[in-house]
Amino acid sequence: MSTVDALTDQAMVVLQDRPVVPLSPWLSRVLDECAGNGRTLQLVTPMESRLTLPLRTAASGAAAQWVVRDGDGYYEGLSGRPLKWTGATFAPVPEARDYAPGFTTRPAAALGSQLTLVYRTRHGDGDLAGPIERLLQLLTGRPPAGLGHAEPLEHPWRRERLTEYARGRAAAKLIVAGDGPRPAQAICEFTATGDGGAAEVSSVTVGYAADDPPPIQHLPSLIGALTAEQPVASLFVQLTPGRPDLTTEPRWTGAPAPVALAVAGAVAGPPGQPGQTVGHPNTPLTLFPLGDGRSPDGWQRHAALMQHLRSNG
Repeated sequence: MSTVDALTDQAMVVLQDRPVVPLSPWLSRVLDECAGNGRTLQLVTPMESRLTLPLRTAASGAAAQWVVRDGDGYYEGLSGRPLKWTGATFAPVPEARDYAPGFTTRPAAALGSQLTLVYRTRHGDGDLAGPIERLLQLLTGRPPAGLGHAEPLEHPWRRERLTEYARGRAAAKLIVAGDGPRPAQAICEFTATGDGGAAEVSSVTVGYAADDPPPIQHLPSLIGALTAEQPVASLFVQLTPGRPDLTTEPRWTGAPAPVALAVAGAVAGPPGQPGQTVGHPNTPLTLFPLGDGRSPDGWQRHAALMQHLRSNG
């Protein structure tokens, strides 16, 4: 059983000294508690620790922070920003002008890439599991393996279990594990709507080794196959340098870069940025390529596209 190691008006500090730190049921409850009382969960680990994808996702939000212990100093595990203990919380070192030294050390294992697809959709009063099941099947070749709200996942995959869990709450977040030759995980968020339906925002991430490039060239057919059966409002794709096992070290491994954005309907893009219609004729999406997932120039195209879509929406 884990315990809170320090509690102040601003922070709840938890020490975790293990090679891989997951989003355990206890940490999940602590995160919910912090979200409700305004404290920040500050998870303190040694430099040798890694976070699982669900916990790394939580640590990138407002309710949690990954604090890494490096000798006598500390730094933020996802940004490399030097930190110090103030007596009430870990806070940035005001005079620091560079990354913490530990953040710029070489990763402990070979890097590959992590392909992430984020989709948004709205559901009626029926099944909620169709899009995530279909997308994971398209990416891995198999149906999902399990689901739960914490790690290790509590349940084997069943569509009706996801729907039942999400329908019983105003807001629900679930982890879905993929099955197949590559690590794959999804984080699904559902919010009840006033008409008895639900809004869904889900992200699916698949890990690829350096000698196993992600199937960027097949995105049009993959997105078309998804939306032919499971219409979505939008789908964003990005590529991030990282470990193929989807865990995160507290070190700089490279920045994410966009690959593509698909939006519902037949939509014209800004000048010089044409789109491609994919999916079923009754529920088409327009797919806009943004880059190869490695060049930061893709963010400029992404910003121009978003500005165009907002101004013409």
